[in-house]
Amino acid sequence: MSALNPSTGGINLDSHAVWNSCLEQLKDRVPGQTFDTWFRPIKAISINSDGLFLQVPNKFFYDWIDNHYKDLLRDTVKAVTGNGYPIRYTVLLTENTDRASEIPPDSPLIYEPKAVSPSQTAKTGMFERGTKINENYDFDSFVEGANNQFAKAAAMAVANAPGRTAFNPLVVYGGTGLGKTHLIQAIGNEVLQSGAKKRVAYVSSDTFTLDFIAAIQNNKTTEFSRYYRSVDMLLLDDVQFFQKKEQTQEQFFHIFNDLYQHHKQIVFSSDQQPLELKGLHDRLLSRFQSGLIVDIQPPDLETRIAILHKKATQDNLELPYEVIEYLATNIRNNIRELEGAMIRLLAYSSLLKVDIDLNLTRKVLKEILGSSHPSTISIEIIQNIIGSSYRVNLDTLVGKGRTKEVAEARMVAMYFAREHTNLSLKTIGLYFGGRDHSTVVHAGKWVENRLESDSAFSGQVSAIRQKIENSV
Repeated sequence: MSALNPSTGGINLDSHAVWNSCLEQLKDRVPGQTFDTWFRPIKAISINSDGLFLQVPNKFFYDWIDNHYKDLLRDTVKAVTGNGYPIRYTVLLTENTDRASEIPPDSPLIYEPKAVSPSQTAKTGMFERGTKINENYDFDSFVEGANNQFAKAAAMAVANAPGRTAFNPLVVYGGTGLGKTHLIQAIGNEVLQSGAKKRVAYVSSDTFTLDFIAAIQNNKTTEFSRYYRSVDMLLLDDVQFFQKKEQTQEQFFHIFNDLYQHHKQIVFSSDQQPLELKGLHDRLLSRFQSGLIVDIQPPDLETRIAILHKKATQDNLELPYEVIEYLATNIRNNIRELEGAMIRLLAYSSLLKVDIDLNLTRKVLKEILGSSHPSTISIEIIQNIIGSSYRVNLDTLVGKGRTKEVAEARMVAMYFAREHTNLSLKTIGLYFGGRDHSTVVHAGKWVENRLESDSAFSGQVSAIRQKIENSV
């Protein structure tokens, strides 16, 4: 009997043969990128009088298929089998689980989330309160570059010996979307997966504050404090949001001291260097300074390309190299925006039924960036324009001269280098006689402060900016 013979009502059909025939038809009816992304990963499980059962990678995948391609799939299955089989889906569950739970037959989705007890997960024994650790945030998926190499090395050292290194607390700081959350959660995941019976708590400072307020309202501050003092590792994200929250800082200070005295590991993230945070108690800041402070800088071009490559590989996407390079060249300072642009491209491709190419990428990027176009301004152009404006030659500009005019020209040049290039602070410093990144940071703040207080200087900087922007 033929595998696709519909005369039996579908009872004895070969589900794999049916689905392979469906894929052959779908391949001709949707763009190649859409087919590879949304149909190729689907696997046939079985077919019987109840329907054709297909396995999809996750619930998001199912939702997308059901919302955008339900009618197409129904018509294709009917064309292949000669019968209007209901299509039912199973969601691929976590490891150690090879089947989905039964649910009422009128539902198209068979799905069972991973079971989690109120106090700990079955897999790792991780205590949870507030935000959960994302299992996808591990060291393997964290793309290492010159911008974050030291921070990653420190994080791995802490993960391998929590509470037993001099890096306690470990403070990771950097701008938005550069991977701070990924890195500190990778520490937690590494500890939990090591087999050590460690209680790990990951929480954002905002959630910590709300939790504390709820504890006050319900007369449970003792329970609140006892919980956080009982953990072996505390991962606190976005500590800058503790600014001006007096009671929260007071409570956290005592929790910090207790954990520290018992050699429990403490890890923070912040969007600024801790000493630059205003509204935090001096005694809290001094605690931050007692450990190791590491920064994450915006990634260079090669690292951004590597990030996109890894993201595409993880999502089983085949993006042309020119598309990846174009995205990486034009989105420089935020990894989250970089990945978001790729997801937006994927959505465009699927909804408009077109392949992802450079033209589509330009269109999508224009919508994301608005009127701000990619800059081809080099640091050499900036140095030449600044030198001409201040009548300072290049050797003097990058040299050791500290006269008022030379120092001002140098700081303005560094300011524009940060604004118009994708170079890291360290690299910018190298272009100015091997100065370190803190000098570049200081230069930017000096210029910003003077722009607010000196109208003549502001006019001069505006004229220089216009020259730089007109140079390309």
